[in-house]
Amino acid sequence: MVNELESEILRLKQEKGAMIFAHHYQIDEVKAIADHVGDSLEMARIAADSEADILVICGVSFMAETAKILSPSKTVLLPNLGAGCPMADMVTADDVRKAKEADPGLKVVCYVNSSAEVKAESDICCTSSNALKVVSNLEAERILFVPDQNLGGYVSKQCPEREIAVWRGFCPTHHRVESLDVARTMAKYPNAYLMVHPECRPEVLDYADFVGSTSQIINRCRTIEAQTIVIGTEVGVISTIRRENPGKEIVLLDDVMVCPNMKKTTLEDVYRVLRDGTNAIEVDENIREKAFGAIDAMLKVR
Repeated sequence: MVNELESEILRLKQEKGAMIFAHHYQIDEVKAIADHVGDSLEMARIAADSEADILVICGVSFMAETAKILSPSKTVLLPNLGAGCPMADMVTADDVRKAKEADPGLKVVCYVNSSAEVKAESDICCTSSNALKVVSNLEAERILFVPDQNLGGYVSKQCPEREIAVWRGFCPTHHRVESLDVARTMAKYPNAYLMVHPECRPEVLDYADFVGSTSQIINRCRTIEAQTIVIGTEVGVISTIRRENPGKEIVLLDDVMVCPNMKKTTLEDVYRVLRDGTNAIEVDENIREKAFGAIDAMLKVR
């Protein structure tokens, strides 16, 4: 049943010609009022193709920036300005510039979970679902992968012929799970199928039956025959997977897999920015053009 606050959000959305986008890790109440629920790049691309003039991005700051990079003429609103990404903050544009100055032949692959400024200093972006393809197709003798050491290490292991240095950043939500945590959960569910996100530690990935992005994990759950599935990514995705797979037992790998930043956005935040037009995200045009170039280079990889 739609409550009064939800009704007001839906009214304002229609009145102002807005669309609401929510990441899979958002709280259920926010996902319920979204026009589209997806991963960060998927949200930005669908937002860019939409006719909406106002894009409400329920996620963290780099997601709203990515939407603005792809939709410069649209108004992009981030409901909660305090929703940041610790991993994105672990590398700066100056860090990337210094690395390139020290090694002029270096090519920088930048995970989409990064600031617009870092994207602008990178040669190409990637997501967790296409990182391996991006690196495999990049013409470079030496590659620096920023900022996630776990995703970068996973890709490096799959591409032993490439010289890949990885930045020492990480996602606290995924990185805090260790092999002992996995062993403890799998002992409870010995016949379960284990799927984990590549932002997890290497020793956690070694346990997995499947390693993939959030969207890839969701899609995989629809097709496998396993009746018990252990999910190693942020807890927000569990409700989606359970709803889509009512006959299967879906278990979160570890209760610590909660991103506090992803849980900051509330319905009240969404209502307020729609009502007042506040929290508009701006990206310097020079930075935006360079960052767009890195994203566009990724989109051209086939």
